[in-house]
Amino acid sequence: VQLQESGPGLVKPSQTLSLTCTVSGGSITTNYYWTWIRQPPGKGLEWMGTIAYSGNTYYNPSLKSRTSISRDTSKNQFTLQLSSVTPEDTAVYYCARSETRVTVTKGPYWGQGTQVTVSS
Repeated sequence: VQLQESGPGLVKPSQTLSLTCTVSGGSITTNYYWTWIRQPPGKGLEWMGTIAYSGNTYYNPSLKSRTSISRDTSKNQFTLQLSSVTPEDTAVYYCARSETRVTVTKGPYWGQGTQVTVSS
């Protein structure tokens, strides 16, 4: 299984950040949890949220009011939307396949990560 993040590298404050994870080599509707994680500069990994193979979603309570994760099963993709971004949302964003709802440990099924900078 391979995962690849895509989306804009620069987002203006107050706008909505939108990233897509394209999965190849396995279906997002068959087992596993499909997760978004981020790492701000100089900080640790932060779990943002997960969409399960069933379509159920789970969010980090600290981000829940601004986060939405959805999927397009026809394209085998899942998407992160983070609204009302601030410079504190600047980070490397990763998508990953996990065997648990929450993960902050890098494993073999992570994307390479994509840098998103929030700046005017």
